[in-house]
Amino acid sequence: MAVSKEEIRAALARLELPDGGTLVSRDMIRALSVEAGAVRFVIEAPSPQIAQHMEPLRRAAEEVVRRLEGVSEVSVVLTAHGPAAKAPSLKVGGHPKPQAAPMKPSGVQRILAVGSGKGGVGKSTVSANLAVALARQGRRVGLLDADIYGPSQPRMMGVSGRPSSPDGTSIEPLKAHGVTLMSIGLMVEERKAVVWRGPMLMGALQQMLGQVNWGTLDVLIVDLPPGTGDVQLTLCTKAELTGAIVVSTPQDVALIDARKALDMFQTLKTPVLGLIENMSFFTCPDCGSTHHIFGHGGVAQEARDLGLPLLGSLPIDLETRLAGDSGRPVAAGEGAMAEAYARIARGLIEGGMA
Repeated sequence: MAVSKEEIRAALARLELPDGGTLVSRDMIRALSVEAGAVRFVIEAPSPQIAQHMEPLRRAAEEVVRRLEGVSEVSVVLTAHGPAAKAPSLKVGGHPKPQAAPMKPSGVQRILAVGSGKGGVGKSTVSANLAVALARQGRRVGLLDADIYGPSQPRMMGVSGRPSSPDGTSIEPLKAHGVTLMSIGLMVEERKAVVWRGPMLMGALQQMLGQVNWGTLDVLIVDLPPGTGDVQLTLCTKAELTGAIVVSTPQDVALIDARKALDMFQTLKTPVLGLIENMSFFTCPDCGSTHHIFGHGGVAQEARDLGLPLLGSLPIDLETRLAGDSGRPVAAGEGAMAEAYARIARGLIEGGMA
């Protein structure tokens, strides 16, 4: 049985620090990740001077985690951030800066937007799993969570901690499951609402595209917010997009809004690469019968009417929900759902879209 992050934190919480508290209560654990039994995390000391005396504690933390059931490998790094390292201050948001031409981050070959007409159709789940599936196909993938008001990618991808800014201008993204990730959710407290007007949204998106050190990527997937608002307008007019994918359920209400998203992309001269039908059907785990809870074939018919590819049909699936909540997307594992996302990824690669 795989070890969980909660079990690891509980084990580390038993290690008392000489001056009181624990590694967990003093918030010294960073970049905790668990993949196939391999556990990795960083112990961040308050200062370089204190870090010099913490090697025994690092070894103890490594040993206590190694003893947990389901752990096959442990890597613990000891680091420190003194006052000088925290000096650069990065402000997120604010009015966008003038641009002479559409923006494309250096080293990024393609930018692929994933949108939907309305919320609740699984667009962010599709974005996260598609990014992981493409990475497993050998692509160098970035994932930008542009859903400013409701960022969910940090939870779905299992990352936490504020990205660093060595100079107060550039931003170092985080990595998970082979994907380079940036989200406004990493820059604000999880429970804190982002209450911004349109210009601040546009400025934040411009920062996350232009100031993040994305490195060399074959494709940058942008998880858009639902609807047809400021973020979509900014991305389509201010960035050099390869194209967009629209996600919808087969339900008539969802399709009404999906058509608006399709019309928006057409109006903004952004190529739509295809549609994905999510929550297409439900297979009963007890009797094996199939139920079309949200209707049947609506997205496929819309794709035919518009002459667009239907990139895939994905079922309602408990495993997908549990995987997203646990921070390990279902596409990172094995099974029917992982293969479904792998097929969509292969189709995009073969079509030259990713």
